[in-house]
Amino acid sequence: MPVEFGLWRVDGAPVRIGTSRMPSEERLEELIETDPGILGSPLLLIGRQVPTDHGKFIDLLGMDAEGGLHVLELKRDRTPRDVVAQALDYGSWVQDLTNERIRAVYASYARQGGKPEELDEAFAQRFGYGPPETLNTSHTLTVVASEMDAATERIVTYLAGYRVPINVLFFRYFEDGGRSYLARTWLVEEPDLVAQGMGTATGEKREPWNGTDWFVSFGEEPGTRAWEDARRYGFVSAGGGEWFSRTLRSLPTGARIFTHIPKSGYVGIGTVTGEARPFEEATVTVDGEVKRLADLRLDAGYRHEGGETGAEDRREWVVPVTWERTVPRTAAVWRTGFFANQNSACKLRARFTIDEVSRAFGTG
Repeated sequence: MPVEFGLWRVDGAPVRIGTSRMPSEERLEELIETDPGILGSPLLLIGRQVPTDHGKFIDLLGMDAEGGLHVLELKRDRTPRDVVAQALDYGSWVQDLTNERIRAVYASYARQGGKPEELDEAFAQRFGYGPPETLNTSHTLTVVASEMDAATERIVTYLAGYRVPINVLFFRYFEDGGRSYLARTWLVEEPDLVAQGMGTATGEKREPWNGTDWFVSFGEEPGTRAWEDARRYGFVSAGGGEWFSRTLRSLPTGARIFTHIPKSGYVGIGTVTGEARPFEEATVTVDGEVKRLADLRLDAGYRHEGGETGAEDRREWVVPVTWERTVPRTAAVWRTGFFANQNSACKLRARFTIDEVSRAFGTG
C-alpha cells in the first residue's frame, strides 16, 4: 500500500490536521535547495537542473560526506514508469562522472550566486573537512514525491530488493492555523542503499596529479622537531615509527613540496634536493658548505626512544629541501577546504590548495 501517516494537534483533545496538496513540487525543490537537511541526511547540493549528455535535466544533484553522489528527482505529474525510468537513466549517466566533470557541475551551480566558488571550500563548510581524494565511488537515486501511488511503490520496492540504489522520499504537506508543515518518510527502510561506481576508472574520479607536487605534514613536537630549524637549514623530517617516516622517505628528488603544520596551516613551499637519511647522517648546505645537521645549533633534538634497536625503526628521517618561500608557524596559511592528511607525505592533487597556497606565498 502507498505510504500514509498523520499529524495531530494535542493542545487539548487530539485533533488530526488534514493534509493539503503541496502548492507545487517546484516549491518542494526550492525547500530542499534552501536546506538539504530536510532530506534526513547531510548533503551538499552541487547542482540544480543539471544537464546530462542525453538532453535531460536532473532536478537536484547532491554529494554526501564520503563523496558519493545523490540524484534527487521530483515525481511531478509523471507516471510511475516514466519517473523511475528517468531516475535509472540518470544513474547510468552519473556513475561515469569524473572528478573534473563533477567540479564543473558545481562550478556552474556556484555561478548562480551565494555559494563558495570552489567545491573544496563548499564541502568543508558543509561537513567540516575537505572532500575525499576520490569522488563518486557510489551513487543513490531518490524519487522525491509529495504524493505516492501504489504502482510507484511496487516498482521501487521491487528494484530496491535487487539492490538497485533507488528509493522514494515521500513528503506530506499540512496546514494548520496559518502555518505550513512538512513530514517525511522513506518508502524502503534502507535509505543507505547505494551503488558502487563502476563505469569510470577510479583514477578519473580523483583530481589528476601533475607529477610534481607533494603534501608534507611537519608535526612540530616540543624538544623533538621544530619548524624554525627546518626553515633555517632547509629540510623536512618525520620519525617516531615506520608509519610516520615511511611516506616521507618516499619523496623523490625534484619533488615540489607544500609543507603543512597540523592545526596551523601551510608554512612552506620548496623542492626536494636529496634522499632521506637518518638524522645522525643527514647533511644540509649552509652558506655553500655541506654540514652535518646534528652538528648545528638546533631548537629540537630529533631523537626518539628506541631508535632503530626496537621492533621498528623509530629514528627521525630528514629530507633536504631548497625553500622557495617559508613563513613562521604563526603566519601559516589556511582556508576552509584546504587539503590536509595524516600521512607525513603524499601526492598533492588538490588543485584548490595548490593554487591558493601558491598565490598566498607569491610562488604561483
